[in-house]
Amino acid sequence: MSRYKAYPEYKDSGKTWLGTVPLHWSISPLKYLAKFSGGGTPSKENEEFWSGDIPWVSPKDMKAARISSTIDNITAAAINQSSTSLLAEGALLMVVRSGILQHSIPVAINDVPVTLNQDMKALRFSEPHFVEYAFYLISGNQSQLLLEWYKEGATVESIEQEYLANSIFPCPPLEERKAIATFLDHETAKIDALINKQQQLIELLKEKRQAVISHAVTKGLNPNAPMKDSGVEWLGEVPAHWSLKNYRYATRIYRGKFGHRPRNDPALYDGIYPFIQTGDVAQAGKRILDYKQTLNERGAAVSQKFPAGTLVMAIAANIGDIAILDFEAYAPDSVVGFKPYQELNLDFLRYSLMAALPALEQTSTQSTQANLNIDRIGSVQAVFPPLDEQLEIVNYLDRLLERYADIQEKALIAIETIQERRTALISAAVTGKIDVRDWQAAAA
Repeated sequence: MSRYKAYPEYKDSGKTWLGTVPLHWSISPLKYLAKFSGGGTPSKENEEFWSGDIPWVSPKDMKAARISSTIDNITAAAINQSSTSLLAEGALLMVVRSGILQHSIPVAINDVPVTLNQDMKALRFSEPHFVEYAFYLISGNQSQLLLEWYKEGATVESIEQEYLANSIFPCPPLEERKAIATFLDHETAKIDALINKQQQLIELLKEKRQAVISHAVTKGLNPNAPMKDSGVEWLGEVPAHWSLKNYRYATRIYRGKFGHRPRNDPALYDGIYPFIQTGDVAQAGKRILDYKQTLNERGAAVSQKFPAGTLVMAIAANIGDIAILDFEAYAPDSVVGFKPYQELNLDFLRYSLMAALPALEQTSTQSTQANLNIDRIGSVQAVFPPLDEQLEIVNYLDRLLERYADIQEKALIAIETIQERRTALISAAVTGKIDVRDWQAAAA
């Protein structure tokens, strides 16, 4: 922040999170600056209330700074017969009840008339341009304001309206509010562009990763190897000396099990037997090294044991997450295990299944969620080189993907650093730690 000047004089705001503010700024409880309104959920059983043309804002819509459309829409009839009302554009929308509030306070400004659900609150400011300023004030001081507004003892994370209404807001003069909002619109747009570039890099790395795995396990590392047509769409041409077979003939496939409902019955847990689920597979990376849950004797009796060294795959929800189990564990029916037959390397099988994911997804059922079963996996054809080539391919991919992972890690660190700078810049501007009254956007 050293390139920005400070105000000439400051005064104590009386609030730890706010600190000192410019001497000529006023401070006021929020209840004297804004009017509050809430919302509600029309009856889901009445079809006449839904699929209308009136936006209905819920926490899942609060992913952008401006709201012009929503996932769900209601009808005028719903407004007339429920606790929600139509809110004119230009209000500050805030999530006040959600698990999201453990980490952030989502805020947005509505560009069109909207209605709200019961987990939302709208603040309508009487002063011009205060809504833009308040948007940035909350965005730049979320962790501090959560401590100010958080309702202790609630069963769901929530903001206490009394705390919110009585919280102290700094009030710059109108022209300064406009200058601060203009400055932050410009500077955050530049910062967001940098973040977007890093996110694009991460997506490109994911695509490249899938492409190099697929090429290595279906074409090999020798560009001059004689090729043959596999007759399989996802494989195309493959090295002539490689063997083509269904997965059921290359590896033993067996499904997890949990023969008791409900699965979360506490009488089955907290024993000595490690128990893994799809979340453990998704978070593991290459190998599953630890576990979060255990089964007792009763739980183990209704589940399926996988030996150490089993390749496990999630076949429900986000199908295709795959990792090698480093220890003996039990698993439910949302996980399958693979034990390769002779002359098939376990790591090569892992890469082969990763490359086959698009073909596996085509076989999945599409009811409430995508899912696979053993028969569908076993029926997919893949190609397998001799064991020495498998090992060469595994070593090649391990080295290459390690480099990709390093680049991705640096991109993630860059995003975190940039986001921290963004938050710090917003906080400094809206609390008067920097003076942007004379700021001018640099020429393009």
